[in-house]
Amino acid sequence: MNHLHHTSSIKQFITLALGTIAMVAACSIAAAAQPLVDPNTLAQLASKPDVRIIDIRTPKEYAEGHIAGAANAPYGQWRGPSSNPGELPALNKLTELVQRLGLTDQTHAVVVSSGANDTDFGAAARVYWTLKVLGLQNLSILNGGIKTWQAAGRALTTAVPPIAQSDFRPNINQNLLISQKQLLQDTESARAVLVDARPADFFNGQTRHVAAKTPGTLPGAMNVAHSVWFKPGTSQVIDAEQAKSVATKYHLTNTDKEVVSFCNTGHWAATNWFVLSELVGDKDVKLYAGSMVDWTQASTPLPMDNVPGRFKQLIIDAKLWFAGL
Repeated sequence: MNHLHHTSSIKQFITLALGTIAMVAACSIAAAAQPLVDPNTLAQLASKPDVRIIDIRTPKEYAEGHIAGAANAPYGQWRGPSSNPGELPALNKLTELVQRLGLTDQTHAVVVSSGANDTDFGAAARVYWTLKVLGLQNLSILNGGIKTWQAAGRALTTAVPPIAQSDFRPNINQNLLISQKQLLQDTESARAVLVDARPADFFNGQTRHVAAKTPGTLPGAMNVAHSVWFKPGTSQVIDAEQAKSVATKYHLTNTDKEVVSFCNTGHWAATNWFVLSELVGDKDVKLYAGSMVDWTQASTPLPMDNVPGRFKQLIIDAKLWFAGL
């Protein structure tokens, strides 16, 4: 009996130990993978060797002061050409970028923007999405950016950290993005819920992006402006429970269709993608990276809603021309 009791005790101990290890590991992963972090949480993470803070502000802003240990990778490096800025850069260019930042698929990358306003958050969300497309899973955004970091009394530095280049070879996760061709098929078959993240004047065809050929929106799209996800008067995104409430208001929860977020160039749309995918928890959300600029540049005109008459389009063209002078 003693032998049996001893064997049983060992088995219980091993089971308990394995369970404890698994629980600790799970808690560690969960803590490291919070989509949004506040300054205090980031301060605790910053010293960990597997954490890389990515400051996406301009080199000038970075040089004037940044979070200790942060590497600079300006937002423009994550974008396409001026003719189609929402286009995902070539894989070789993105590979060079993430290797220079020392990133691997094990890195916990924290994206930091200026926090100037809610539009600025779209830059952080777009970089977060790009990193996830490249295979990184442990990702966060500093909610409110440098603005909230400084408001919390946290210090900045001008010291540039040494970063060893990685040999990470990413692959594109096609499940997170959608092509123009695929989107056209989905709109024709009504397989997708199309969410326009732009302000109402863009959605209603009252203006357009300078690189877009035609004002208007995708056929059948609904307008959920990116600004609905923020605490009033701030650049900070609301919490997950509040986000779920807003998503329910727009009937964006419990849908059996894929959700496609778009805007002009995949910037504001990245905020909608981030909130719906990472906070609300809908795992079938795609970002149309090129958005309306890409859609309106198609060689053959594609279907659109809210397109104004030719005279109104000429007025819009004139306003954009004068604004560009």
